[in-house]
Amino acid sequence: MLTRDQILGAQDRASEVVPVPEWQGDVTVTVMSGAERDAFLVSLQSDKSVSFFEAALVAATVVDEHGNKLFGPDDVPALQAKNAAIVARVAAAAFRLNGLGPEAVEKAEKNSESGPNSASPSA
Repeated sequence: MLTRDQILGAQDRASEVVPVPEWQGDVTVTVMSGAERDAFLVSLQSDKSVSFFEAALVAATVVDEHGNKLFGPDDVPALQAKNAAIVARVAAAAFRLNGLGPEAVEKAEKNSESGPNSASPSA
């Protein structure tokens, strides 16, 4: 059984390098923390457009080689002004990596149902 310190000390935030030849390089997309995800979801209340969603997701998840965010909330309009197909491609990687969307919920539910304690009685 894991201890509190083991859980809190675990480096569980995966990242993925996404090639962006149109920008002459790659970007690293990372998993958001719970607090970062909350802030991202709150930001969506102000603008429900696809370009805002994708740009905000890119801003929330693209990091440098040290794990520092490259963009902040003020950069979202500038990202919306970039090539929509490129931003969408980076956002798609962030979407998948962060377990967003109905497919991710469905997969998590299936994993939970097939877990080692799934057959245990609850009462």
